[in-house]
Amino acid sequence: MKLTTDVLVIGTGVGGCATALAAARNGAKVIIISNSSDLIESSSAQAQGGIIYKGVNDSPELLTRDIMTAGCNINYPPAVKQLVTYGPKLVKEMLIDELKVPFDRHPDGSLDLTEEAAHSIPRIIHATDLTGKAVVEQMIKSVQNEKNIEILTSATAIDLLTLSHHSLNPRDVYEPPTCVGAFVLLQNEQQVIPIFAKETVLATGGLGQLYLHTTNHPNARGDGIAMASRANVRLINLEYIQFHPTALYHPQAKRFLISESVRGEGGVLIRRNGETFMERFQPQGCLAPRDVVARAIHDILVSYNEPCVYLDISHKPADWIRQRFPNIYRTCLEYGIDITKEPIPVVPAAHYSCGGIAVDLKARSSMRRLRAVGEVSCTGVHGANRLASTSLLEALVWGTFAGNDIADLIKKETYYFPEIAEWECQHEEVDPALIVQDWLTIKYTMWNYVGLVRTAKRLNRAKQILRELQMEVESFYARAVLSDQLLGLRNGVQTALDVLFACIENRQSLGCHYRID
Repeated sequence: MKLTTDVLVIGTGVGGCATALAAARNGAKVIIISNSSDLIESSSAQAQGGIIYKGVNDSPELLTRDIMTAGCNINYPPAVKQLVTYGPKLVKEMLIDELKVPFDRHPDGSLDLTEEAAHSIPRIIHATDLTGKAVVEQMIKSVQNEKNIEILTSATAIDLLTLSHHSLNPRDVYEPPTCVGAFVLLQNEQQVIPIFAKETVLATGGLGQLYLHTTNHPNARGDGIAMASRANVRLINLEYIQFHPTALYHPQAKRFLISESVRGEGGVLIRRNGETFMERFQPQGCLAPRDVVARAIHDILVSYNEPCVYLDISHKPADWIRQRFPNIYRTCLEYGIDITKEPIPVVPAAHYSCGGIAVDLKARSSMRRLRAVGEVSCTGVHGANRLASTSLLEALVWGTFAGNDIADLIKKETYYFPEIAEWECQHEEVDPALIVQDWLTIKYTMWNYVGLVRTAKRLNRAKQILRELQMEVESFYARAVLSDQLLGLRNGVQTALDVLFACIENRQSLGCHYRID
């Protein structure tokens, strides 16, 4: 069995949905796949704080300045220009007017604008503290209603199909590197099929699960990065891993994100004795850029041998807190923390990858017929550190540009699909305990040696551990019955190595990449 389509989109977050919708509405046939049974499950749906729109007396120049300052001025100016020029327009036309995302509003009907760290003014719109989920839900509905889009759930991409790796015609090796689709595991059928596509789009989200502490969705395993890496697609800026300063710290809780909006609305970071500390590190205090705040917290934890710091918003009216942050309030209450009366224990956690698959302004990668959108990509917008609430906006803009460009291109280009060998299934059973243990090795290694603070000795130790682990995982993968969990582990160790090598190569501390040697 094989499938053929105009566009294969791998991932159902904002970037994937925006690409699929733009392409389909311009006449292209699209297959969009998710490795989850629920289309809502994505990195985008985890986004709490909001999405940049436009503030009072705002301007593209002011937003550009904030983005560039947060990114340590190594951002790619044409990409930033595209974001600030088209982003607010697309938010208005698509999210507000067409999809009617239920953004919070004042009694007079005007949008409620909030401010987050490193923004000059309030310009972020939100749907309480579940903005990503609200946006993705509306986009998924639109995707489901689009006749040119076919949806496959519980379908995990294994590897990209390329002429040089998979064509049975030996002369295809002389062609430029070209993607022609992907091998996909249909989980429920336990079947691997090729999906051929004129254009393939990776929209697989982030890689936070490589770290012991992360705010990311369980599927943020670096799948797209690993597939691109194995196909020798260009990757850049992977050393710039943003650690969110404030994730819930509780023995029974996963590292649940405490949105930056809490600080934007007046939340204050304190030690357990009530002392504020951010003013020591940055004049902006609690609204300093994320990398600064995360390292400041790390410094406090190490200096005072404390397990966490605290984020206090309890000085605000209780009813207002419950209305503005209902999800955070409910989640903390489940663990016995009433944020209307007491501060929230928090620690830093891996949050966002500013690097990824290098792409241009239309999301084209270094490989022909392969694009990437959203967190898996690196457009250059974020530079060395992402400005808050730019991620959903970037995914929306690049997804829309990619989909439109693909639809225009396939109307005038001719496409070649090679003959390939059928997938050979293996039969060795997988011990789940081995997968769990190998993931713990990745997570502890990345957290301890490739985390907030890096040194050459730590990075070299990580290289020894991860290289040995990758050899073991690849050997086992070659013999094993395939599953989403095994594929995730294989991708995780590959992506961890890609991040590690980027950190080793860059000896200059900048933004999210901080070396003390």
